[in-house]
Amino acid sequence: MTTIQASLWLVILLVGLALAFDFMNGFHDAANSIATVVSTGVLRPGQAVLFAAFFNLLAIGVFHLSVAATVGKGIVEPGVVDVHVVFGALLGAITWNLVTWYYGIPSSSSHALIGGIVGAVMAKAGSSALLAPGILKTVAFIFVSPVLGFFLGALMMVAVAWVFRLSTPSRVDRWFRRLQLVSAGAYSLGHGGNDAQKTIGIIWMLLIATGHAAAGEAAPPTWTIVSCYTAIALGTMFG
Repeated sequence: MTTIQASLWLVILLVGLALAFDFMNGFHDAANSIATVVSTGVLRPGQAVLFAAFFNLLAIGVFHLSVAATVGKGIVEPGVVDVHVVFGALLGAITWNLVTWYYGIPSSSSHALIGGIVGAVMAKAGSSALLAPGILKTVAFIFVSPVLGFFLGALMMVAVAWVFRLSTPSRVDRWFRRLQLVSAGAYSLGHGGNDAQKTIGIIWMLLIATGHAAAGEAAPPTWTIVSCYTAIALGTMFG
């Protein structure tokens, strides 16, 4: 086997590992997507995961690839990334996801992957290879997201209580059971649109590092987008 063939097979294996992480991401987060509609009896578990997986895949035509661009080009200097960095990042993220899934620890696959990238790059080239704006944006939203979610959730709860203050419990229950499907669909749409793009970003980073994609390209190859959205949808379906 020539050096070029060996390099190509290594890239293929790493792409497969990235898609395995993407599948595990959907598997890891499937319970979040379906918890409400299953606990209230609106859908059976099998129906619920198919419903969530469908909206994971539907997100391919809804969201812009901004998350993929941040992961692929905005976290570390692209020139520092090589196959070893990508392997270390994926192995760390997959291991953390397995540990947190097994012990039922709430965690973010996004931060697991970004943390794996940052750790692998620091081990290779030190902190000078990190891009502060992209990392600070990620760290900031660790704190901004839950606070924003708390306030928006509280406002929505007050608004719903006020709107339905004169309604009977049976009428409210009938409407809410239907609206739970809208809520679960929107959640799964956002989950697919955000989390699949992390894997698109790391595959894009790998392709740039190995010369299979140009650093100046505005978007990753189409096959990476389709395969990553499909992998996370399958992960959710089997979760």
